[in-house]
Order: sequence, then structure tokens, then C-alpha cells
Amino acid sequence: MGQGWGEGAGMSEADSSSKSDVRAWLVRVPEVFSEVEGEVFKALGAVGSTRLGQEFHVIKVSGMGAIREAGAGLFVQWQLPLEHTWPCHPAKMEGFVEKAAQTLWKKFGERGPQGIFIGQLNPAAPDRYYRSLAANLRGRVLQLFPALAACAVEEQDPEKETLFGLVGKEGLFCGMTTPRAANGFYAGGSKFIDQDSAETISRAGAKVAEALHYLRLHREVPAVGSHWLELGACPGGMTAELLAREQRVTAVDRAPLDARLKGRAGLVFVHSDVTHFEPGAGVVYDAMLSDLNGPPEESIDEVIRLSGALKPGGLVVFTVKVAKVEAGSMAGTCARVRRIEERAAGAGLRVVARTHLTYNRHEFTVFLEKGWEGSDQ
Repeated sequence: MGQGWGEGAGMSEADSSSKSDVRAWLVRVPEVFSEVEGEVFKALGAVGSTRLGQEFHVIKVSGMGAIREAGAGLFVQWQLPLEHTWPCHPAKMEGFVEKAAQTLWKKFGERGPQGIFIGQLNPAAPDRYYRSLAANLRGRVLQLFPALAACAVEEQDPEKETLFGLVGKEGLFCGMTTPRAANGFYAGGSKFIDQDSAETISRAGAKVAEALHYLRLHREVPAVGSHWLELGACPGGMTAELLAREQRVTAVDRAPLDARLKGRAGLVFVHSDVTHFEPGAGVVYDAMLSDLNGPPEESIDEVIRLSGALKPGGLVVFTVKVAKVEAGSMAGTCARVRRIEERAAGAGLRVVARTHLTYNRHEFTVFLEKGWEGSDQ
């Protein structure tokens, strides 16, 4: 996702005047934003839309390459230029896997994708048929293509093209683009986090796991042993995930952490309201994490106040919590997120990326980076 916001509906004059650039795109709008889907597509200049699966849509639009710069792009979790579509019912199609694989080889083989990843249009569906079909199709396609540079999702170079495909009862939908341009390493953008209910402290652990996976699209993740300052840590789902990644955590909250975290190596718990917390003299953090409840304007002010203890180039993972996004409120939500980012930028915290994660609800995750001394950031 880009650092800027674009103007107006997210289309430049050149974009709006160029009819030849109109093409089909597969986009994912999270279900929590279903009430503003129409507003999002209108702001992007889409010519109609067709729903596929639970959250995916096919739209035709000019200038879609700038979607991540447009305000409306905040609500698009993933995007793919549609270069091959096969509307059909795969479950009723004899020899679907072989026919589809041969077609993909003929169409994309010479373009040399760095990797091939195929998922399902409705990843939350209880029926595993299409999950198995996607895996079988990918397996057959990989047999046809020569050895690829990226066999696993995190082996991908964010700036090199990958062949992505999604399959469901509506058919097969494919295209090539870079993971960064698609806004995700996986087909569909999601990283499914399987949490053991007996061990899980809260779903927030899955949220930070997904956030750190997504961050790889834009910069390196903090190294093992990095020191995090976590604001609003209770009950400790994110804390537990960071500790599992061999990070050190200073967790601050006025409510206690889950008892299972007591005595964990690498953890310092400060039982205090964030507004009263002051880092010790000479303490420097490699990264900060804020999932504070309450108005995001107040939360970002606490991050800014404490960013003096963040090292140059240090990371901030910040959750912008907003009210339920209802019909007519898209523009207001975009403006609010923009104000938060502008406030952070004014304090030397530049925007690296922003997105809506699978484990977010009515909130967005913004990644910030502290500027180096003497730089413009």
C-alpha cells in the first residue's frame, strides 16, 4: 500500500480521460465494510461490479494502479489484474485441474513468474472441497512450470511478479502482478493463523502475526531479540506472539496480563496507565506496538510522546480504531485515518504502509518508521 492518499476519487485527469486503460480487476473488500462497497467502487471510478465468493468482486476501472494511493483504496484489502478468467463450475467439470493447468502454462509460462500461488474464493467456507482443489491445481501447475524462485510465500520478492489464482464455484480467476502491488503474498491476501483455543490468550496474537507477515512487503521485520514497547497490552495476546518470536517486550497496561505470561523470559510488565508511563533513562526501543482502545487521536499522541525512546529507523505498528463504517461514512473514515497519519508525520514518524488485516474489525493497521537524524523524515 502506498504512502500517499491521492486526490478526489483516486483518479488523475490522465486516468479519467484514458478509456483504453479500462480493465478488469479482482478486488477484495472485507465483509465488515460491505455497507460501503458501492461507495468504494464509485470513488474508484468502477464500471459496475460482480460479486464472487464472500468478499471478492470483479470491477472494471481505469487507473487502478493508483488504488493504493486513493482514499477509497483503504477499504480494498487485495487486488489482482484479471488476465485469465474461466467462468465455470469446477466441481461439475470433468478434467478441470488438467485443463486449467495446461491453459495457465500456455498463457503465463513464458512470462516467468517467481512463484505460483492458488487459493479459494471463499477461504472461510466449511466445505474443504475448493481448498483441496486449489492445492491440487497448484500442484499440477508447478509440474508444468520450470523450477521457480519462490516455493513458499515468504520467499517471494515483493517487487517481482507472481502468478496468483483464486478458484471457487464461480470458476477460476488468475493474473500476474507483484506481491506489493497485490497487497499480499497469498492469493487473496490472507495469512490464515491457526490458533489453539487451549493456548490462545486472545485473537490479537493472530493480528500481530499477520501484521508482521504483511510488513515483509515493505521492509524487514525486527530482528530476533529486538526490544518492543507495547501499549495497551492486556490481556496479552500480542505479547505472547512477540515472545514466541524471541522478541523482548515491555508491556504497559493498567489491567493485568493473563496469568500464563507470568515469569516469561524477555517480558517486563508495567502495571500502569499508558498516560503515566515514562521509559527509564537511556532506554531505547527497536519497535512500538499500540492496540489501545479509545479515540485514535489520543492513542497516536501517546505514541508520539514515547517515540523519543524509539531508535532511528525504529518501527511502529499502530491500530487505528474507528466507529462502525456505515453507508455514507467512507469519506469521513478516510479523513480520520489521514489526520492520524499526518499527525504522526509531523512528529517524524513516516508512513510505511497501511492496510486492513484479516483479523482487524472496524480498524486499520498503519506501519510507521521513525526518521533518521538529519533526514527529511
